[in-house]
Amino acid sequence: MEKIKIPFEHSHSAHCESGVITSLLRHQGLNISEPMAFGISGALTMAYIPFLKIGGMPLIGYRMPPKSIIRGLAKRLGIKMHTETFRSRQAGMNALDRYLQDGRPVGLQTSVYWLPYFPAEMRFHFNAHNLVVFGKSDNEYLISDPTLEQPVSCDATSLKKARFVKGMMSPKGLIYYPTSVPDNVDLKAPILSAIRANTKMMLKTPIPLVGIKGIRTLSKAVRKLGAKHDNHTHQNKLFLGHIVRMQEEIGTGGAGFRFLYASFLQEAAPIVDDARLQVAATMLTNTGDEWRSFALHAAKMCKGRMDMDYDKLADQLLVCAEQEEEIFLKLSKI
Repeated sequence: MEKIKIPFEHSHSAHCESGVITSLLRHQGLNISEPMAFGISGALTMAYIPFLKIGGMPLIGYRMPPKSIIRGLAKRLGIKMHTETFRSRQAGMNALDRYLQDGRPVGLQTSVYWLPYFPAEMRFHFNAHNLVVFGKSDNEYLISDPTLEQPVSCDATSLKKARFVKGMMSPKGLIYYPTSVPDNVDLKAPILSAIRANTKMMLKTPIPLVGIKGIRTLSKAVRKLGAKHDNHTHQNKLFLGHIVRMQEEIGTGGAGFRFLYASFLQEAAPIVDDARLQVAATMLTNTGDEWRSFALHAAKMCKGRMDMDYDKLADQLLVCAEQEEEIFLKLSKI
């Protein structure tokens, strides 16, 4: 295969999926910011699902499942997307090469663990990392990874492993790209639709594992750790460390997604012509700070730099729940 390098503008972003879709849309001529893409997708949430495990620990999510950002954004903006998965690894690699030969950059879902350009300490089994491939030179693929400041390369063997890893959220070689993008987009209606959907999810989900109820259920789980006979067990520390890792290291986590959604509300305020969005943005930024404070305290307690205090951590989670409930109640009136 000859050397291929498609003219593609790399962009460093806050989150991989929202970063990839905004870069692909920008390549197609639709200039939309990452916060606006994330907000219109309606992907902000909170979920604590103890019966689903990641590495033996409960699933804790601060955004909707993988591909939700792409699907939600496409639906509300009238964008047509091509998505393709493969049973055969070789068929998936052949398709990737074919798209590159056609001059088309494509998004891929991969596992962080098998991407050698990440430092060893950052590589873990997370199967929903998104990136763009925009070229190939010999056995090396040119990659625009939105979590990095500059484009990188990845050998074909590693990329194949990353695309076809097994386990939860297995990518199955997923390739995606926009096939039809509107020339002009009126953002007001999609913004309001997305806010309504997010508000309903955060406030009115009937099960106590999602939205504001999910935050409160997680708070109860943390508080119960202190009620155990040996409340400083290694397992307890692993659980707290898992919460922090899911919040701060996978994607942009709890605090980061709150900051991203706050930026969306700030950008949306003049479009919708409603100053209440700006007020909500400021409030959500403060909530992001509280999430980050919780993570800092939990990390210090796990490392023995602070006295272990499960009630303090549980109370901080309740503060996050109360603040987010107030914010979304305000948004529900818009």
